[in-house]
Amino acid sequence: MKSNKAIIVDHVDKDFKMYYDRANTLKEKLLFFSKKNKSKDKLLHILKDINLTIDKGESVALIGVNGSGKSTLLKMMTKIIYPNKGKITVNGKLTSLLELGAGFHPDFSGRENIYFNSSIFGLTKKEIEKRIDQIIEFSELQDFIDNPVRTYSSGMYMRLAFSVAINVDADILLIDEILAVGDQHFQEKCFNKLKELKKEGKTIVIVTHSLNSVKEFCDRAVWLYDGKIRMDGNVDKVISEYEKVCG
Repeated sequence: MKSNKAIIVDHVDKDFKMYYDRANTLKEKLLFFSKKNKSKDKLLHILKDINLTIDKGESVALIGVNGSGKSTLLKMMTKIIYPNKGKITVNGKLTSLLELGAGFHPDFSGRENIYFNSSIFGLTKKEIEKRIDQIIEFSELQDFIDNPVRTYSSGMYMRLAFSVAINVDADILLIDEILAVGDQHFQEKCFNKLKELKKEGKTIVIVTHSLNSVKEFCDRAVWLYDGKIRMDGNVDKVISEYEKVCG
């Protein structure tokens, strides 16, 4: 029996170690050794016992102030990084837009990077060739597609990255604030495309500070506060409480 759960986050913790006053040379090591009050490395507890289940076809927003753990949680869902404790299970093909132009090689053209990036998402050369015209058309970069991507603006990067991500036929799409980049026309175009994907039954998880976008698009909001889930549920209710505390 197939599970109707797209993502299961089970008792997940994530820590990062911050390094201070790290000695790199022999001279520095001798100097640091002579200090009585040496600085110690600090352990940051970014996420603390996170439990979260996202159903297939849901559109979920992760909200919270900077440093609350939203992007870290999203990166663990993509397996870019891994939890220190707990487990994350993903059921279905996943694509992500986490960092602008991630996976793009600056010295290759937009067209070449479409092939590289699409192959990372699991498409074969034949599958990419069937979709490349559609990807280029959506990006609106026809006049620049054969130029090196190092010549692209941040908005052009975003257009190309988004166009690839939505055309790999994934079941789950993860987006981290990238839609804040670019002009109003393309932002609206992206949201309209996301609405189409939502109607098709795709699972979408978005990290964003745009509460209006959350209200317009998402079925559910999860508020992360100090590394924990403070509230999870109806979008309007969660945002109302969030604004009382952080607005």
